[in-house]
Amino acid sequence: MSEIKPEELQRISEAHDRLRAEIGKIIVGQEDVIEEMLVCIFSRGHALVVGVPGLAKTLLISTIARTLSLDFSRIQFTPDLMPSDITGTEVFQEDKTTGQRSLCFIHGPIFANVILADEINRTPPKTQAALLEAMQEGQVTAGGQMHSLPSPFFVLATQNPIEQEGTYALPEAQLDRFMYQIRIGYPSAEEELEIVRRSSFKGEVEINPVLSAGEILSMQQLVRHAPVADHVIRYALRLVRATRQPGEGEEDHRPQVVKDYVGWGAGPRASENLILAAKASAILSGSTHADIGHVQRAALPVLRHRVLTNFNAEADQIKPDDVIRRLIEAVPVEDESPESLKEVDRLMG
Repeated sequence: MSEIKPEELQRISEAHDRLRAEIGKIIVGQEDVIEEMLVCIFSRGHALVVGVPGLAKTLLISTIARTLSLDFSRIQFTPDLMPSDITGTEVFQEDKTTGQRSLCFIHGPIFANVILADEINRTPPKTQAALLEAMQEGQVTAGGQMHSLPSPFFVLATQNPIEQEGTYALPEAQLDRFMYQIRIGYPSAEEELEIVRRSSFKGEVEINPVLSAGEILSMQQLVRHAPVADHVIRYALRLVRATRQPGEGEEDHRPQVVKDYVGWGAGPRASENLILAAKASAILSGSTHADIGHVQRAALPVLRHRVLTNFNAEADQIKPDDVIRRLIEAVPVEDESPESLKEVDRLMG
């Protein structure tokens, strides 16, 4: 772990403020949604966005890509979409000078920095699985050859929560690849009024790029290597482990809400993502280290798609968000003792 220099922290905080200002030129409201997307980007994660049609999901993502000087690609997932339609395919090309023919790989739309996988649950599992290698390894394989994707690489997939007929639910292995599940709700009355006002004005709004790809990679690296105290890690572990069945020989410390309503809990990747998100949130807000509050704020988007509720929850109309909120209330928080604060100072150098 390396020390975060004050000038680096100030640079990231100022860039974060400029990003929010530029995005606000186009997007009205959705403050929490924008913040969660930025946390995902600077944590080098991917996000699954759930919201009804007409909430400007595509506009939001394309706007963020423009402020970050990144290539943006939208893939509309349909039942007839094939994996090669996403990753690309090999075709024969003829050299006009020699007349020789050879195989050439044609890049698919996934070769961009920001990918909008629109309505990902409308395509069969075979095509959904084509994203797995790309999201986890940053590469695709075609014809036995590996092709690296551009860096940074960020997948934002959307789902419509209303219409489920003719869709293919994402398997847990695919869901677990997403760092966040972000929920977009309807705007408030004042925000909707402003949206209508802006839509009647046809002038082009100029978006100024704030960060380059290289600067984003540098900030992602800083987040990954930022220090975090052990008591914060232990709290994140208690949150995640409280969602699971105890192992053999372990005592059952699960809160009653988990015993009643959770069928399957979150895995170790949830613990990793909680800490990464907490560090990114802290650094973007100008703090030198993540604390318990940062972990708690990241708990909903990190855990809501990893905590699988059972039939009792469905009968009692208990959602994963309800379980996680009660979990945060039930899991004890260790006080920041002088020893813990000294540990933070040591990690910070």
